[in-house]
Order: sequence, then structure tokens, then C-alpha cells
Amino acid sequence: MALAAGTGSGPLAEECFGWAVRYAAYDERADRGVELPRERWVPVRRGRRQDTIFDLASLTKLCTTMVALRAVERGLIALDGRVAAYAPECTAAAEHGITVRQLLTHTSGLIPELPLYEEDGRERALARLAAEPPATPPGTARRYSDLNFLLLQRVVERSAGQPLDRLVQETVTGPLGMADTRFNPPASWLPRIAATEDQRRPWGKLDRGMLRGVVHDENAWALGGVAGHAGLFSTAGDLAALCRALLAGGGPVLSAESTELMLTAPGLGFEVDQPWFMGELAGRGAAGHTGFTGTSLVVDRARGAYLVLLATTVHPRRRPGDSAPRAAAATALARALD
Repeated sequence: MALAAGTGSGPLAEECFGWAVRYAAYDERADRGVELPRERWVPVRRGRRQDTIFDLASLTKLCTTMVALRAVERGLIALDGRVAAYAPECTAAAEHGITVRQLLTHTSGLIPELPLYEEDGRERALARLAAEPPATPPGTARRYSDLNFLLLQRVVERSAGQPLDRLVQETVTGPLGMADTRFNPPASWLPRIAATEDQRRPWGKLDRGMLRGVVHDENAWALGGVAGHAGLFSTAGDLAALCRALLAGGGPVLSAESTELMLTAPGLGFEVDQPWFMGELAGRGAAGHTGFTGTSLVVDRARGAYLVLLATTVHPRRRPGDSAPRAAAATALARALD
């Protein structure tokens, strides 16, 4: 695990613990990991150009959100504009009048996910996504859904005329100097990347074996590794830089007005005041998110602080989620600052 905590003026704590690579596989019969020879274990590291790189999973949604809000600032899209106005191929969204704001607030009515990885190729997967109708009327209830951010990806790509990976680089990672953050990391990064899962059925949705350096999320993988809901890889140091920018008002990524809108309840892309992973940082407008692989990020503007936790809790295989360590770390930070 890698931890980065700090304030708008700089770091308070940067620590690393445990192993980025330890297991060769998961033994289903014994219900335990099959360890690599000890000399092949790779520790989680920190240090300039040495930080361990993690699969961010749903923390990707935060960068997609910032790309979308930058498009709003540029007049390319409107928060209350209809998805179909920008991505007319999204036929179900057109029929039901789903808006960009509803995607960002998870109020579109769409179900949490679809098995897009079952489709024969990326185009068929996107066609299935485009045809999926909401399960409840848009705007009537909140239901967290990866599909919202896959549709949002279509909106920003169509409106800007560029793919999401390039938009994230130009809008977020480039301006902030986040050199260790990208989709589809190159082979040269592999020695620094933490392994995720021995992904096999029945606990996984596909039989892909031990994953390292390729996106863990099955739908993101089926879509080529670049997806609005998952796919980014990054380091604790890079995400700390992002957090400091948000604490400072969003520049040079977003205007102060967009940042305020994004981080204020109910939040756009960000979750606000969620004690289950924010611990005692929650309650005064803290905003953040979690990722299925074991990642989380919290920005607490009331205290002027942030907390980044990156881990691979799916190594060697996924288990039921447990956010108690996330909440405990956040509570420790809140008490130290208070």
C-alpha cells in the first residue's frame, strides 16, 4: 500500500507498506495465494521516478469528470444538455432524455453495469451500451453505475473530437505534471506496476490469469483499456498533486467555479461526506471516491487536507470489500489535524 497525506501547502506523510508483487497465482482448493520465490517479490516503493504504480479502477471517474467540466467551460457541452445532443448514437439515452448532469450524479436510472466483455469486439460492446435503457426514470433516484461514465466518455469524445486518453492528458495529467498517470501503461513501466488479480471464473468475470500492467476491470479491458469508468494507472505522488490542485481551487485544470460545483454536495463525479470510507474526515464537505482494486482519495477543503490510499486488495484474488482501513486512516488524519 502507498499512502500520501498532506495539506494544500505540501505533504504531511508519504509512506509505503507491503508488496506490489508476491503471488504467482491463487490456489482455489487451498484458498490461498501461490507465492512466487522470495527473490521475485517486489516491494511497494516510493521515491522520485520509483513510486509504485497502481491500477486506479474507479478513481478514473474523477479524471473523466474533470474532462467533462472542462468541456462545459469551453462551451462544448452543457451540464443540463441531453446526451443525445452530443452523442446521438446513444439511442436509449436519446429516447429517455438523459442529461450530462444525470450521468455525473448517477441519477440517469441506468443499472450498475453490463457484461460488455461478452460482446464480440469493441463496436458491438458500444452498441449494447448505447441501447441500454434506464431501469428507472432519469432524475428520480440515485443508483451508482459504471455505465454513466461510459456514456460520459462518448459525450466528451464526440464534443471534443479526441479520445479520452488524450483529453485526460491534455486537461489533467499534463498541466499538473502527473507523468506517472495514464491509460494502457507501456511495457517500460511494468517493473514499477503492482499486480492485481489472478482473474478467473467464478470469482472473476473472465479467465485472464494473473494481471499486471493491464487494466483489471473486465469492461475497460474489453474496450481497449481506455474507459470513462476505469483504466487509469497512477502513483500516490501524482494523485497528491491532483489533490493539492483541487484544494487550491482547481487551477490549472478547472476554474474555481467548476471545482466548487464538482466538490459540493451532491457532487459531480465525486462522492461527498461518506463516512464508510472517509471516516471522521466526512461531515464538513469532504469529497472523494474509491476504486474496486483497493484505491481511494479524499479531499477535505474544510481542513485544507487530502488523503490518498493506493492498494491492491484484489491480489491474488478479489474478496468482499472492506473499507474499514480507509476510514481508519482518514479518521487518524482528521484527529491529527483537529
